[in-house]
Amino acid sequence: MFENVDWLPDNFVISDAVLSLLASTLILIVVIFILRALTTRFIQRTVQSPELRGKWLVNSRNGFLLLMLLGLVMIWGEELRTLALSIVAIAVAFVVATKELILCFTGSILKSGSRSFVLGDRIQIKDLRGDVIDQTLLATTILEVGPGKHLHQRTGRRIVIPNALFVSEPVVNESFTTHYDFHVFTVPFKREDNWQAAQTALLDSANRHCQPYLELVRRYMSKIGNQRGLMMPSVEPRVTIQVPVAGEIHLTVRLPVKVGERNFIEQAILGEVFTENDFSPRSREQAVGKTTPNAVPDAAGD
Repeated sequence: MFENVDWLPDNFVISDAVLSLLASTLILIVVIFILRALTTRFIQRTVQSPELRGKWLVNSRNGFLLLMLLGLVMIWGEELRTLALSIVAIAVAFVVATKELILCFTGSILKSGSRSFVLGDRIQIKDLRGDVIDQTLLATTILEVGPGKHLHQRTGRRIVIPNALFVSEPVVNESFTTHYDFHVFTVPFKREDNWQAAQTALLDSANRHCQPYLELVRRYMSKIGNQRGLMMPSVEPRVTIQVPVAGEIHLTVRLPVKVGERNFIEQAILGEVFTENDFSPRSREQAVGKTTPNAVPDAAGD
């Protein structure tokens, strides 16, 4: 009858241990079914109440099912443990091999959930800074702005940033508002330079350039503050003094600007101030000499 059965491979061999486990499994299943049949017959003959009989039948069925599962776990426990270790090893190897991809997916979820930025925003992460032009699950593409963090002109280079960086690095978003924003730049001087005149000239030039839209900025910032529950700072241009090291004076200019015109306004102010003024130490001495009162002659002299 089995002479023509040739579908099994020649090297198909079942070990004695597997045969023993299969035999134990078969015996367990047969015993459970026999016990369940005997228990069901006993309940049907001895329990008179239909409700109680149905409850006991359901409980006995579930109990024997649980007993069979426990028996299978005890019989196949060693093999299941080996299989679990193999699955864990495969999973660990998969995670190690695809760690960067997993981090990219995680970074994409993080930046989407936190709303760190959207298309068109100007961001900086580590030393990379530019305008966002594309986003995918794996990477974010920006057009570089710089060089450095103080310039606001595009360099023409495109940078593809893996989203894994957003998991471990902070993101600076320079596009907090959509119409008007604050711009800050620093002008360094030596201590002996006429930095007082430079402070006045920078403030006058900043006020002159911002005057046409200063009231619009004031209303816009007030609206943003009410919407986001923030107390917005004063929008008037200001020039503050910083002393980073001995012998130097840094004048920090802060003024409101239209979004996209940071570099234009900064260059216009610097060009105007340094074209029309001289802040060398000599100009400072001349300014001090003009304010010194004439000497009073000695009344006791002959």
